[in-house]
Amino acid sequence: MAGQSRCRVEETPRSKEEMWDHAKDFLDQYFSSSDSLQSPEHLNRLDEVREEIDKNGTYDVTKEELIYGSKSAWRTAARCVARILWNTLNVLDFRHIKTAKEMFEGLCEHLEFATNGGNIRSTISVFPKRIAGRADFRLWNPLLLCFAGYQQPDGSVIGDPAFVQFTQVCQSLGWKGKGGRFDVLPLVVSVPGEKPQFFDIPPELALRIPLSHPDYPWFADMGLQWFAIPAVSDMRMDLGGLEFTATPFNGWYTVPEVGTRDLCDPHRYNVLKEVAEKMGLDTESNESLWKDRALVVVNQAVVHGYRVQGVTIVDHHTAAESFLKFMEQENKMRGGCNADWVWIVPPIGTNLVPTFQQDMVNYNLKPSYEYQERAWKPIEN
Repeated sequence: MAGQSRCRVEETPRSKEEMWDHAKDFLDQYFSSSDSLQSPEHLNRLDEVREEIDKNGTYDVTKEELIYGSKSAWRTAARCVARILWNTLNVLDFRHIKTAKEMFEGLCEHLEFATNGGNIRSTISVFPKRIAGRADFRLWNPLLLCFAGYQQPDGSVIGDPAFVQFTQVCQSLGWKGKGGRFDVLPLVVSVPGEKPQFFDIPPELALRIPLSHPDYPWFADMGLQWFAIPAVSDMRMDLGGLEFTATPFNGWYTVPEVGTRDLCDPHRYNVLKEVAEKMGLDTESNESLWKDRALVVVNQAVVHGYRVQGVTIVDHHTAAESFLKFMEQENKMRGGCNADWVWIVPPIGTNLVPTFQQDMVNYNLKPSYEYQERAWKPIEN
């Protein structure tokens, strides 16, 4: 479980020896987790995998190994504040699928299972692994659920500015959006032997929450909304030397992810000034602290909206407290806990949460979720 470098060129197939080194390290972890290190089962499995790698240059993990590895990758995800729940991850195994349609059907199953009527379940779907000489199975969307961004002639954007380029890619494939502020983008997938395809997400699988505020009735009239689940879908899972290039996974939102970043960042929906003006604040003077006051109101609306709809969400104070408990557990069990302070500490109430004063060390462990080159290229204007 030693730290691993992230500098490997991901398109370069691993050699048999490198594959074996990763596989042995992973299997040692797996059998150690059940106090079975050096057991006959462990030694037989090592021999089996070594033989398979020598023969084919790769191997397959069992369903049980896949579940353990997927959970472990979440456990070591340095940027995630919710890792105290790592062992509750649900794993959907789609390694058998072959077509784009089958991949889309698997993603729909993921959305339905994870959403669970608002009682969100942490879930990962695992599609076929990378094989040297074969095109990868890829999901093009950065997130399973995201809103379109439509670039206007004057440079302004209707919708989410973060997804302007991806919206253009979807349009180049034949998708036609309605030009609205909250249009759900389709799922775009590519599989070996087929051209990239897009599929519209059934509305009932893209649960959205209308936002309202308990003290400001006008907030609901702004028409703001957000998705129930944050499902990251453009990372790969590095597990035992194998690379799974399509592994969408989700937990549930923290309040600031939606209220501070998605809705109020200047390069996102940027609603802060509109909210402040509706509150009657002086937006011409920084000394009025209008940005700070409006930001709290937006975050309150997020809490209220999700609670009214019965959808799981966690505030940043509770998330920070649970993360410190996780760190304490990891330090006792494993002698350390990797963490990226910049990502763990929230963008609101920063110095008010206990993680602000906590020293953190960021290092890499395997299994892991890794960034990868995106599957699409921007449309040239």
